[in-house]
Parts: sequence; C-alpha cells; structure tokens
Amino acid sequence: MRIVTIIGARPQFIKAAVVSRVLRKEHEEILVHTGQHYDYNMSDIFFKELDIPKPDYNLGVSGGTHGKMTGEMIISIEQVLLKEKPDMLLLYGDTNSTLAGALAAVKLHIPVCHVEAGNRLGTLTNPEEINRICTDHISTLLMCCTESAVKFLNKEGLTKNIHLVGDPMYDAFVYYGCRLKDEDRERITDLNGEKVIVPKDYYYLTCHREENTEKDESLVEVLGAMNSLDTVTFYPVHPRNRERVKRLCEQHYFDKIILTQPVGYLTSIALVKNAKKIVTDSGGLQREAFFAGVQCVTVFDNVVWPETMVGNQNQLSKPDKQELLRKLEAKVERDENYKPFGDGHASNKICSILKSFA
Repeated sequence: MRIVTIIGARPQFIKAAVVSRVLRKEHEEILVHTGQHYDYNMSDIFFKELDIPKPDYNLGVSGGTHGKMTGEMIISIEQVLLKEKPDMLLLYGDTNSTLAGALAAVKLHIPVCHVEAGNRLGTLTNPEEINRICTDHISTLLMCCTESAVKFLNKEGLTKNIHLVGDPMYDAFVYYGCRLKDEDRERITDLNGEKVIVPKDYYYLTCHREENTEKDESLVEVLGAMNSLDTVTFYPVHPRNRERVKRLCEQHYFDKIILTQPVGYLTSIALVKNAKKIVTDSGGLQREAFFAGVQCVTVFDNVVWPETMVGNQNQLSKPDKQELLRKLEAKVERDENYKPFGDGHASNKICSILKSFA
C-alpha cells in the first residue's frame, strides 16, 4: 500500500516516529511535513532524536490566521496527492495540518485514516475541537486511543470502521523511555543559550496556549504559583510568548523559575519522569505525566483526556495561583492495573488494520 502521512506539530512527530517504524516494514510511506512547527527546537530536533525519516515534502506553511494557514496547506497537500496518487492518507491528532490533509484527500476520493480519532472537549470555542470533528466525519478509518473516544464517535452517529488500538504516544513513551541516557537531561539551555544544570528536585511547567499566555494577568497567576513552591521550576518557553514571559519574570522577581529554550522529546520525558509535580496546558504532556505516574495539574477549562482524571493524578485548574497551589497539594491515589491507553503496541495494531484494509 502507498500511504501519504501528514505531520506538522510536535505531538505528530512523536506518533509518526513509532508508527512509521512499523509501517515502513510492509508499506510505502511518503512523509509530508506541513511546516506548522518550523524552528529547530520545535521540529528538527524531533526528527534527529527520534530517527524519523526525512520528510519527502516540506511545505513550509506556518503562521497567519487559522483560515490562511489551513487554506495554504490544502492547496499544497492537494498538489502532493495529485502527484503521488496514494492509496491512503494517514493523519494524526487535531491540528490545522490534520484538517487540511483530510479535506484535500476526501475531495480527491482518497481514503483517510485518522489516528487519535474521537477525542472531544465538548466545546466549539476550541479550534482543535473543530478540526477533530470535521476530520472524523470525513475519514474512512478511525483509530481510537481510548474507550471514551469510541463512545464519543458513536454518539455522533459514527459506528463503522472504528478501531480501539491504544495510544501511539504511550508506545513512544515506553519505547524511548527505556532508552534514555544521562545526557538527555543535560541538553537544556537557558534563553541565552547557556547550559542549565538540572537539580535533584524540581517542578516542570509548560504553558503555551493562547488563552493562558496572551494576557499578563493569567500568566502572572501561573508563574506566581510555581515561584511559591519549595524548589525551582523548569519552564521551556514557546517562542511565541518568550518576550512576555521574560518581562513578567523580571517585573515580579520570579527567581525560582528557570526559563529555557524548548526541549526535545527525549529531554522532555526525562524531565517528566523525574519531576516532583507537573503543571501544563498541553494535551500531550498531561498524558506523559500520567504514563510516568507523576501528579499533574492542567491549566485548561475542559477535560481533554478523561482517563487521566482519576485519583487526583490529573486535575483541571484555572490560571489562578491559589487554585493551582491547592490542586498541587491534593492527595494522589493510583491503581497500577489501570491501563486506559493500551499495551504499548498501538502502532502494530494500526499497521495491521491498514494491511487488512488494502
């Protein structure tokens, strides 16, 4: 089978790393990078660290409004599909790259396989939710990470070609987590490019969503909470909000927050595995915290992964200092037999289904 795979953002690089490794044993894959995440620390480092095959096409589409970005991607992806004439288009997640790929393919009558289908927040105010819903309803094969995703699809009237395969992100966490080296924790540099030494005890923060970073007030609450904890916090800063974060840390003397360049996947999971606790607004990082058994508080209004919201392992919080601190103090309960994201072999199951579809 000839398969075109569309990727464009950090979580998609990680999933592609584990799926492509299996996929290419029996299928021909053409890898297309839309360019949605474009600088070294947000893109290139993942290809290097995870041994992802070099993209056959790099479309270089990034920035601008949602409509502009998605429209330019559709035009470029359509040209690739017309040239390559694949038997299937493989998509991951919920980005503009995902929706653009699905729309381009379905109009050319190319079957679409959506990995991570069925995830729902329950609100159309979230742009990723729109991408998810539209992509699922025009896809041929729907690969679900969890049982709740299957139920969401069924509620929307989707009942055919739905497969519960598990989460490729868990595959990646298991595979690469067993291969971490000491130097993976040492590849951290501050915003000036100077090497940062990781102490034994630390907290890990990621905060990049527009609703949490576009105004000083919200970000000050999050940073203030982290700065009041008993030890330092590592905060890899997204390029989009770097200047705001630097200014606020200087103005408010947040001296226990270590601002760093964005980190690669291996460094990130090394930080996750060894953190005291994690605060994030990332759908991927909250899962990785759950995989690692590290308590997490998610700064978001909606539950992204209900499977993680058990025993206070993951809790929602508004960008409010006191609420964040209160949630971080909650007692955690864990059931070691609870494995809602599969057995670490989602990639094999996805590729097996693709083979049978051919």
